[in-house]
Amino acid sequence: MNHSMIDIGVNLMHRSFHQDREQVVERALANHVSPLIITGTSERNSIEAARYAGRYAGKLYATAGVHPHDAKSCNERTLTKLKELAALPQVVAIGECGLDYNRDFSPRDVQRKWFAAQIQLAVEMNMPLFLHEREAFADFVSILKEHGTPKSVVHCFTGSREELKAYLDMGLYIGITGWICDERRGKHLKELVRTIPLDRLMIETDAPFLTPRDLKQKPADGRNEPAVLPHILQAVARSIGKREEEVARAAMETTKKFFCI
Repeated sequence: MNHSMIDIGVNLMHRSFHQDREQVVERALANHVSPLIITGTSERNSIEAARYAGRYAGKLYATAGVHPHDAKSCNERTLTKLKELAALPQVVAIGECGLDYNRDFSPRDVQRKWFAAQIQLAVEMNMPLFLHEREAFADFVSILKEHGTPKSVVHCFTGSREELKAYLDMGLYIGITGWICDERRGKHLKELVRTIPLDRLMIETDAPFLTPRDLKQKPADGRNEPAVLPHILQAVARSIGKREEEVARAAMETTKKFFCI
């Protein structure tokens, strides 16, 4: 397979990549997965992601944001730093931001406050949003609509048919991960992905997380990485009933246009 693909969500600054980060990038390139977009999840992580991406112009990009798990550590200084990062050429979106009521690592009112602040920052900087939502659909949609629903991608969508329809009706883009390869939890995605227009669909690994369960050769340490993206593309194409080349080409065009890369 030699279809070029962009992995829109890679947690490349995660500690599991400390020993072989450059090799991970090289393996991705060898599997025609390039460029990669590194996910920023906190102030410190976003700084590291932007700095690392800056070393690989055209091959790596980054987002700058605060994940709802880390919202409790957010303050006005954090927003100032995110704004500085957003002005860098390698930073292509605000996020990962949103709401997570599944684990509640940050109080819900704090999550809502800093989610809204990051939406406002994206509007101010005229940048897209890289979004996270888990078991917080009603508040998530309400806050987005309150701020005019900027151009956004719902990263790692795993929700219901009703939620997907609502997101699409709002003009949002959808990121699909290896969750679709999970015969236990991802079975419903195989049907839902058919309803996503190709010009709203993107693919991602969310590495090092969400290693596809149906990989024939699973990594010994269980770590996911961008080189696995072609496997996810195959699963998406099979579910949609289209050729891999067509899905890959559409996802590439959609992703480049969305992130302006």
